[in-house]
Amino acid sequence: MTELAVRAEGLRKRFGKTQALDGVDLAMRRGTVLGVLGPNGAGKTTAVRVLATLLRPDAGTAHVAGLDVLREPQKVRRRIGLTGQYASVDEDLTGVQNLVLIGELLDLTRKDARRRADELLGWFDLAEAAGRRAKTYSGGMRRRLDLAASLVGHPEVIFLDEPTTGLDPAKREDMWNVVRTQVTQGASVLLTTQYLEEADALADEIVVINSGRVIAHDTPDGLKRRVGGQTLRVRPTDPARLPEVLTLLDAVAAPGTAASADTAAGSRPGAASVPVTADLALDELLPPLRRAGIEVTELALHLPSLDEVFHALTTKAPARSEELV
Repeated sequence: MTELAVRAEGLRKRFGKTQALDGVDLAMRRGTVLGVLGPNGAGKTTAVRVLATLLRPDAGTAHVAGLDVLREPQKVRRRIGLTGQYASVDEDLTGVQNLVLIGELLDLTRKDARRRADELLGWFDLAEAAGRRAKTYSGGMRRRLDLAASLVGHPEVIFLDEPTTGLDPAKREDMWNVVRTQVTQGASVLLTTQYLEEADALADEIVVINSGRVIAHDTPDGLKRRVGGQTLRVRPTDPARLPEVLTLLDAVAAPGTAASADTAAGSRPGAASVPVTADLALDELLPPLRRAGIEVTELALHLPSLDEVFHALTTKAPARSEELV
């Protein structure tokens, strides 16, 4: 278990008639970010609560930081940080009092707890509000204080369950930088999120959960390649040459596909695209474009977006992933 920050096998958890976890396997390498995606009710939060020792699974095993969460829960809690979906700070305490209290509960001296509190309040742009009671904070400020609280003890493994919900775009970007800093300093982060661009920006690997089962586990680019292949897109400078571009794109198209002009609602006309099977398609297209004297303002080879991947995976019948590590 030493090479993994998190390892879970066969996790099962039922609430009444609802099977929240149906044999979930998870693996997160040390010093990385694992993004956990899934629709509402997929089992993401239940999995996090099991790994954070807040729930006991009905079956299965889990290790966090090399420790068994069922046999050594107290030791696990000393090694992790957790931010749930809802702020859990004490609203009758000030921002700095909340963080100092947590630091002292983690056996920091009062001086060290105060130093760490001041550092985190600065990171999360809360220094000016440090002396105000948390009940006077806006929802976004309470969220940021809650995130800061999860980092007081320099945790080895950090669980972030939809951490940026309710934050404006600028504060979300600030939070992304905090996550990157924690990983640079040696932490491992398991992140659940509804913002797919967030997972794309932060995650080294992504697990997709649907109906309590893991249905995919790969890198962001790996998921994109498996689900949708690549698309080659060209926009000629002269729109009148679009028919010629379509003919040239057909020559490099993936088997069984054909080039098409963009007609999607909201898209700017004058470009064409085609599915391709390899990066070499771009190299193959350039010589005939030059020979034909067709100048372009756009020439790009891209994978499907993570949004498209998520939709493709979660609208299929759930099935167990065969590529777990």
